[in-house]
Amino acid sequence: MTVVDEIPGEPSDTRGRVAELLALREQARRGPSDRATEAQHAKGKLTARERIELLLDPGTFKEVEQLRRHRATGFGLETKKPYTDGVITGWGTVEGRTVFVYAHDFRIFGGALGEAHATKIHKIMDMAISAGAPLVSLNDGAGARIQEGVSALAGYGGIFQRNTRASGVIPQISVMLGPCAGGAAYSPALTDFVFMVRETSQMFITGPDVVKAVTGEEITQNGLGGADVHAETSGVAHFAYDDEETCIAEVRYLIGMLPSNNRENPPVVPSDDPADRRGDVLLDLVPADGNRPYDMHKVIEELVDDGDFLEIHERWARNIICALARLDGQVVGIVANQPQALAGVLDIEASEKAARFVQMCDAFNIPIVTLLDVPGFLPGVDQEHGGIIRHGAKLLYAYCNATVPRISLILRKAYGGAYIVMDSQSIGADLTYAWPTNEIAVMGAEGAANVIFRRQIADAEDPEAMRARMVKEYKAELMHPYCAAERGLVDDVIDPAETREVLIASLAMLRNKHADLPSRKHGNPPQ
Repeated sequence: MTVVDEIPGEPSDTRGRVAELLALREQARRGPSDRATEAQHAKGKLTARERIELLLDPGTFKEVEQLRRHRATGFGLETKKPYTDGVITGWGTVEGRTVFVYAHDFRIFGGALGEAHATKIHKIMDMAISAGAPLVSLNDGAGARIQEGVSALAGYGGIFQRNTRASGVIPQISVMLGPCAGGAAYSPALTDFVFMVRETSQMFITGPDVVKAVTGEEITQNGLGGADVHAETSGVAHFAYDDEETCIAEVRYLIGMLPSNNRENPPVVPSDDPADRRGDVLLDLVPADGNRPYDMHKVIEELVDDGDFLEIHERWARNIICALARLDGQVVGIVANQPQALAGVLDIEASEKAARFVQMCDAFNIPIVTLLDVPGFLPGVDQEHGGIIRHGAKLLYAYCNATVPRISLILRKAYGGAYIVMDSQSIGADLTYAWPTNEIAVMGAEGAANVIFRRQIADAEDPEAMRARMVKEYKAELMHPYCAAERGLVDDVIDPAETREVLIASLAMLRNKHADLPSRKHGNPPQ
C-alpha cells in the first residue's frame, strides 16, 4: 500500500477537519475585518448578521451556502474571494413561523451583486416559494458588480423573475437599509411591502450625478430617493422609520398579520376585547353634517381589537386609509375614506394606493372592510389629464376581482361613481351596511337641485328660496337614510354603536366563503 504524504498544514483526522471547518465558519461570520464593521457602524448602520438577529427569533437562523465564493477573474477579483460573497442567506422563525431571508453585506464588495451572489439569492427565493413561507430581503447593496459585467445583470433578471413568480403566493417584504440604485430598485418594487430607514437608505433609478448631467438639477441622494420622499411623494415605500431597530421590529409585527402563503389564512390571536363591545363614542365622533370633517383613524380605533392597527402607506395619499387590524382576533384589511384630507375624495394616488392594498388582501385571504364617506372623485384638469379614469378603474377592478369576504359600511356621504367603486353591493360586496347618517346619491343635493330644477329656479321670483326648497325636496325624495335600504342596495341600517358587533358577526358568517373566478390565464387590469 502506498502511503500518501500528509500535506503540510492540512488536518490528518476528523477532529482536525472539524476544527478547520469551525475556523472557516467563524471567518465567514466575522466578515472581512473589524475595520469594515466599524465603518458600517460609523454610518449608523448595522451589519447584515446583526440585522438578521433582530429579525428572527433568537437562535433560529440556519444559514445556506455560508462558504460560497465567487469564481470571477480579472480586475483583481481573483485575489479577493471572501466567504458568503457579500450576501447572507437562510431561514429562521418569527414568532415561531418559518421565514426566509437574504441580507446584503455592505462590507464585502459594497454588497454589490455578482454571479455567485445572485445564485445564492435565487436559491433562497426558490426555497421560500417551495416551502410556502414569507421572504424578507434586507437590502444594502451598491447594485451590480461592475467587474462581472453582464453576468451580474443576468443575476438581477433571475431575481425579478422569481419576485414575479412569488407574487401573490408568498408575502415578499423588502427592507431598504442602504443604497439601492439602478435596476436593483425594481426587485423591491415587485414585492408586497417596502420598508425604509431615514438618512441611511435611498432608492433611485439614476443618481444625483446623472440627474445633474442630464437636467442640470442639483439634488442630494436623500432629496432624490430618501425614505421621506418615497413614503410621502412617490408612494414607493409603504413604511419609513428613524432607525433600523424600529424598522425591523415593525417588519416582525407585519409578518404576524400575514399568512405564510396564499393557501393559508392569517394567524388568529385570541382577543380580550369583547366582540359585542358597544361604541357609543361613535355617535358623537362622526358629525351628522356631511360638510364637517373628522378623523377616520378614530373611527377605526373604536372598531378594531384594542384600537390597534397597522396603517399601510400612512403618509402617501392621505385622503384614503389602508390598514391591517384584527376583529375578534381575525385579521382584516380596512379601506376607509379620510374626511380630514381633501374631504375624503378619490384621486389618482388614492385609487392606486387602495387598489394595490385590495389586491394584496385578496391574494392572502384577508377579508376586506370598507368604510365609506366619499363625496366623489377629485375634479380638475390635472386629474383628468393624469388619467383619473384608468387609475380609478384600477380600484374598481381590484374590488370586482376580489373573492375574499367583503363588507362595506356607509357612514355619511357616498356620491356618484366613487360610491360604486368603493365596494358597493352592485360590484359584489357580500354585505353592505349603513349608518342612519348615510347619504347615497348620484351627487350632493345642492348640485342635483341645480341640474334637475335649473329652469324652475331661474324663473322663480326668489331663486334662492326656490333653490332651498328644491334641495329640501330632493333630499326628502332620494337622499333620506333609508332610500337605499328600501331598494335593497343596503342590507341593513345599523346603530353606529353596534358596528363592531355587526362586523364581527358578519365576518364569522363569511369565514368559509368560496367564490370562483372565470377560467382564464389572467385578467388585463387597467394600467
